[in-house]
Amino acid sequence: MEGQLQSIKEKCQALLWGSECTPDGGPKGAVLCALRIAYAIFRDLAAGQLTLRAMSLVYTTLLSLVPLLAVSFSVLKGFGVHNQIEPMLLNLLTPLGDKGIEISQTIIGFVENMRVGVLGTVGLALLLYAVISLIQKIERSFNFIWRVEKSRPFAQRFSDYLSVILIGPVLVFSALGATASVMNTAVVQSLVAIQPFGYLVSIGVRMVPYLLVIAAFSFVYSFIPNTRVRLSSALIGAVVAGVLWQSVGWGFASFVVSSTSYTAIYSGFAILILFMIWLYLAWLILLIGASIAFYHQHGEYLISRKRELHLSPHQREQLALLAMHYIGAQHLAGGKPWTTEALATHLRVPQGGLQRILDALEKARLLSPDHANPPAYLPARALERISLQAIMETIRRAEEKDFLGPWKILRETSVEAVLEEVENAVSQALESRSLRTLLADSEEVKLAATENLKPLK
Repeated sequence: MEGQLQSIKEKCQALLWGSECTPDGGPKGAVLCALRIAYAIFRDLAAGQLTLRAMSLVYTTLLSLVPLLAVSFSVLKGFGVHNQIEPMLLNLLTPLGDKGIEISQTIIGFVENMRVGVLGTVGLALLLYAVISLIQKIERSFNFIWRVEKSRPFAQRFSDYLSVILIGPVLVFSALGATASVMNTAVVQSLVAIQPFGYLVSIGVRMVPYLLVIAAFSFVYSFIPNTRVRLSSALIGAVVAGVLWQSVGWGFASFVVSSTSYTAIYSGFAILILFMIWLYLAWLILLIGASIAFYHQHGEYLISRKRELHLSPHQREQLALLAMHYIGAQHLAGGKPWTTEALATHLRVPQGGLQRILDALEKARLLSPDHANPPAYLPARALERISLQAIMETIRRAEEKDFLGPWKILRETSVEAVLEEVENAVSQALESRSLRTLLADSEEVKLAATENLKPLK
C-alpha cells in the first residue's frame, strides 16, 4: 500500500513539474499553470506566513476601523452621502446574520459620537495615524506576497494613502448612487416590463454585488503593491477572491445560524469572537487573491516547488554575467534599457533573485538605475571600463556582513594558499577582458539593433 501511494505521488509530481508551464501553450498549458498556482497557494498557506499576516491585519482592523469610518464619514458628509455607510457596513457583515446588524449599529454609534472637529490637532493626527497604519500594514503584506523589498517613499506613501482615504469613499458611493439612479430611470423601468429584458435586468441586479466586490479587489491588487501589476492578473485574482468571498460568506452565515454553543460558552463575547473570525477569513481571502494575481503575472516563480528559489554561487555568477551582457548589449545598440521584470522574464528566473544581483552590481557602481518607475538599468560607466573580473568579484562577495567578514574567520595557512590560487587563476583568466570584449562578437547586439530598440522579450 505504501509503495502504491509513493508511486502515485511520483506520477503526480512528474505530471505537475515534468513539463514547462506556459499560459499560451493551449488548454493543457493553462490547466498546468492553474494547478501549479493552486499548489503554490496551498504551500504558502501551509508555511503560515499568509495566515500570520491575516491575523495581524485583524488586530490592526480592530484598532483602526472606527477611526477609518470616522474619517470617511466626515468626508462623505460634505457630499451628503454619509447615510450610505451603514448599509455598506451591513453588507460586509451579512455573514454574521443578526449579530452583524448589532455590530454595525454599535460601530456606527461609535462613529457618530466621534466628532472630528473637536478632536484638536493632536487628536486628529492620532486619528489619521490609526487609519494610515492600517493601509501601511496592508501594503507591507501585499509587498511580501509580491516579493517587493522596497516600500514607497514617505511623501508618495502619504499622498497615496490620503487619496485612498479621502477620495476612495466618494468614488465608491458616487458609483453606487449613479447605479441606483440609472435603475430608477423611465427607460430602464420600461425595459424591465418587457421580456426577456426584465429577466436580464434582474440577473444584472443580482450580479451587482459580485461585480462591485471584484472591482474593489481589482483596484486593491493594482494599487496597493509597490510594483506594476498587470490589469489581467489583478482581475483574475479579484474574480477568484470575489467568488471565495461570496461562497465563504454563505458558508459562514450558515455556520452562525446553526451554532448556538458559542453564545452558551462565551456569552456576550460570542459576537466579538465571531466578528474576529469573519475578519480573519475576509483578510485571508484578500491575501489569497493577491497571491493568485502574483503567480499569474510572474510565472517564473512556478518553476520551483519552494516559495523562494535559492541560487547556487555558480548560478549567481552566471546570472550576473548574463544581466551585464544583456544590459550592455542593449546600451551598445542604443535600445530601451532593461527593467528587472522584463529581464527576469527574458532569462526565465524569479525576479527577487535577479533583483538582489542587480542591487549588488549597482552598489559596486557597475550598474546605474534611471529615474523611471519602475527603474531600468544602464551601465554605470563605459563598457571598456567594466572588467569581467570586477563583475565576478562583486557577486562572489555580495551580501558579506561586516560582523562576519573574512578577516574575522579563523585563518589557516593551507586553506589561504588554496584560496589565493583560485583568485590568481580567475584573475589570469579574466585579465584585460571587459564587458565590451564580451559583447564584441555578440549576436545579441546585432539583434537588439533590429528590434526597434526595445528590450528583447
